[in-house]
Amino acid sequence: MGAESEILNNKIFALVDCNNFYVSCERVFNPKLNNMPVVILSNNDGCVVSRSQEAKALGITMGIPYFKVKNIIEKNDIKVFSSNYVLYGDMSERVMNLLAKFTPNIEFYSIDEAFLDLKDISVKDFTAYGKEIRKTIFKNTGIPVSVGIARTKTLSKIANEFVKHNSKLNGVFNIVDFHRMDKLLGQVPVHEVWGIGGAFGRMLMSKSILSAKDFRDASEFFIKDKMGIIGLRTKYELQGTSAVDLDEVLEPKKAIMSSRSFGKYVNNVNELEEAISQYTIRATEKLRLQKSNCNSINVFLMTNHYKLTDKQHTESKTITLPEPTSYTPDIIKYATFVLRKLYRKGYNYIKAGVLLSNIVPESPIQLNVFLQNRDHAKRDRVMKTLDNINVRFGRDTLKIASSGLSQNWAMKRQHISQRYTTNWNELLTINIS
Repeated sequence: MGAESEILNNKIFALVDCNNFYVSCERVFNPKLNNMPVVILSNNDGCVVSRSQEAKALGITMGIPYFKVKNIIEKNDIKVFSSNYVLYGDMSERVMNLLAKFTPNIEFYSIDEAFLDLKDISVKDFTAYGKEIRKTIFKNTGIPVSVGIARTKTLSKIANEFVKHNSKLNGVFNIVDFHRMDKLLGQVPVHEVWGIGGAFGRMLMSKSILSAKDFRDASEFFIKDKMGIIGLRTKYELQGTSAVDLDEVLEPKKAIMSSRSFGKYVNNVNELEEAISQYTIRATEKLRLQKSNCNSINVFLMTNHYKLTDKQHTESKTITLPEPTSYTPDIIKYATFVLRKLYRKGYNYIKAGVLLSNIVPESPIQLNVFLQNRDHAKRDRVMKTLDNINVRFGRDTLKIASSGLSQNWAMKRQHISQRYTTNWNELLTINIS
């Protein structure tokens, strides 16, 4: 099917993007951080994954290892936080629930971005509508957002980027009927266009296609020959004709991975079993959330390849389960069985993980005739109760004992804030004395 037959006409999209999302989440519950430089670190406090505008102005770049900028951070009193994914996930859900009230047609693109289809919304002034979206999100969550409005998803992405770098736009840029589109697209480097990226960008620049405008005006034959149907769709999008519709339905994942680097070297098999149990718990939570079962599980162990003075061992093993399941205790049993087969005494392991694969819908399932004595309905009720309690009262309110209590192997999070919205013991407190 050609791209021409898939083109969608008369669309209007809004891309709503939370500004410096992780930093903004921290500021909601700690207003003293407003107007101060703040950075958020990745797992094990390794790299910078979110920065306030003030931190960006001090030269802190995205993805840079923490140790490389530690002197700059200390010199400029930059506030540092470990990633608090429980808090960020809950705040994201609150933002997305609010956005869903503005239109039934929405694509949750990432933890801090969503595309809204505004075609069927009875609105005369889309700029005012964007401002209302922005006002509602900030009033109800404290999270500032930028809104880019255009006739295609690609153009709404571009509009959103301009919002972030131009305070005069007051957080909303509507280019639905923009009269200076040539000038606007001429300012966008071609490699920064959504859907093009670095490799294609370098190829295009070698052909003197330097900007989004150049790409829009390039030959269809050239684009299709070099980039295929995806490139052609991007060209149409830049011309103002929608060729990429909303992806409103999230397809169930065909495989689910849960893995982390440890906060220290681990050479004790009991600690490794705790870690594998914990990762299996997380993976099976996701499995049940998409109403699926898995038939296979892969477990892997890894030492630090960069520490050449240590003995090296990286290995994985996959086994097929007796029947498809999402019952956590069973999958933990098989995962730890595989772990025991992989484990070698005397090695310093730095990372482990589990991968659930051969995923199928939770019903109907082909049961194993040798396991007919299992009460599957009861097992399903147990998992549903476990999940409901942990959703209502906070993650790990109820835990499976094999994942351990102290979890000394867990990733380093020396600067983590409280789980203000999901844990009763970590609610925000106010001193009124």
